[in-house]
Amino acid sequence: MLNRRFLLWLFLMSLFPSYVLGNQEISKDESKSIQDIVQIVERSIRAEAEKGFARRGAHAKAHGCVKAQFRVLPLPNELSLGMFSEVREYPAWIRFSNGADKVQDDSAGDGRGMAIKLMHVDRSPSGTQDFVMLNHPTFFVKNAADYVEFQKAIATDSPIKFFFPDPNPLHFRLHELGIVMAIRSKKVNNPLDIQYWSTTPYRFGVTAMKFSTRPCNRPTPALATDTSSANYLRQNMQEHLDRDDACFDFMIQLRKRATEMPVEDPTIEWSEKDSPFITVAKITIPAQRFDTPEQQKFCEDLAFSPWHAIPEHEPLGGINRVRKAVYEASSRIRQDLNRAFERESAGF
Repeated sequence: MLNRRFLLWLFLMSLFPSYVLGNQEISKDESKSIQDIVQIVERSIRAEAEKGFARRGAHAKAHGCVKAQFRVLPLPNELSLGMFSEVREYPAWIRFSNGADKVQDDSAGDGRGMAIKLMHVDRSPSGTQDFVMLNHPTFFVKNAADYVEFQKAIATDSPIKFFFPDPNPLHFRLHELGIVMAIRSKKVNNPLDIQYWSTTPYRFGVTAMKFSTRPCNRPTPALATDTSSANYLRQNMQEHLDRDDACFDFMIQLRKRATEMPVEDPTIEWSEKDSPFITVAKITIPAQRFDTPEQQKFCEDLAFSPWHAIPEHEPLGGINRVRKAVYEASSRIRQDLNRAFERESAGF
């Protein structure tokens, strides 16, 4: 039976659709841009598959997938909505990864990803609630049209062309370049010791939210693994979980200022002074052995998407609309080429 808060959310959505949508602005060319992006990503995945294995179009290299528990905390009424409407514990899979579209040494400057998949979520079409994050509060592409240009630059192995497409300084993307440089300059020793952000917004009932995870225990002491190793992040994760649990606070940030907290431009950070992050759940990753061939294969077969979500937390904004098509195409192509199928409930 639908609870009363969800029914109230549906009623308010019918009364104030533009507010509920967070003033989303869909350009007339966005659909064509998304089609172009999907075609570029599909060609890239198929080309990579000729080397023997079809990988994701982004976050291609996983450090590993771990079992976890996601515990919703007791919350005040204004926060008790959707996945956070009741105190409850969900089993989860979490995939940690590098951000690049190809497998490279962990020492290379790169973003780091944390993708959470909550299991047994009844009102989600996928049966799961996925929270996809990066270790930086903002994304480096504004909209679908720019994402086409970025994918074209990546496809020709010349990403610098995205930031400097021609000699005209008015066309330079210096703001986006600054974000990429900030991401690439981050020094990460252990994926379990850093903060991650959604970068893009999502519904929170009749408003919008961003979310973040922050380690809730002290950073692990410097690990012995040689950081010149190609896979030192996976090795450090395993060394950590060989001897201890890990945990994260799961936090949300509510949209309180329409202009300063845009829905359609994820390159703009929402100020924590205007709206601080609030802890709504605890993530516990118990000590475990995940670095096995079987677990790595399972990790690659999983499909994460921001659109694996209940209605109250539907993704918002153009980049999330791009992700819907790209993630679906990536999952379909990978499963077809690798002759693999999702087994997300395995182990639970």
